Amino acid sequence: MSDRDGTDPDGGDDDTDLTHVDDDGDAQMVDVGTKPDSRRRAVARGTIHLTEPTVGAIHADEIGKGDVLSTARIGAIQAVKHTWETIPMCHQIPVTNVDTEFEVGDDDVTLSVAVETTGKTGCEMEALQGVTTGLNVVWDMVKAAEKDAEGQYPETCISDVRVVEKEKRTG
Repeated sequence: MSDRDGTDPDGGDDDTDLTHVDDDGDAQMVDVGTKPDSRRRAVARGTIHLTEPTVGAIHADEIGKGDVLSTARIGAIQAVKHTWETIPMCHQIPVTNVDTEFEVGDDDVTLSVAVETTGKTGCEMEALQGVTTGLNVVWDMVKAAEKDAEGQYPETCISDVRVVEKEKRTG
């Protein structure tokens, strides 16, 4: 049986086994109790595409709801810490560090979230949860500026959410 890293608890790769179902097909949490602790780090990244005037308003701190990036940073960190509560079968892990970084372009904002832990399972889901929630917070903060005359969001979209780095250090 694989852990959530896609590796067999005995150390080999075993991507053919389903990791979150038992032999009867019932959902289960993977037992990582016998695995040794290791230092782990994952980085996820994603982008929200906005109109240029909205990005200008973010830069000028002219969004009526407040400081967009500070609020999104708090939302991302909060989401990392609560990932286990929203993703079924996800282990509660001891998050030892969260770093967030925003890159603001002319018509987009890219968020990178790096999560570190020392434990028996990885932190990719926490990094992804931080990115998606952080970008959702940006959207929520700027939605009044992004709406068109019909109340739609023709320019706004979140894209390219992915894990861009994953490390596991034993010993």
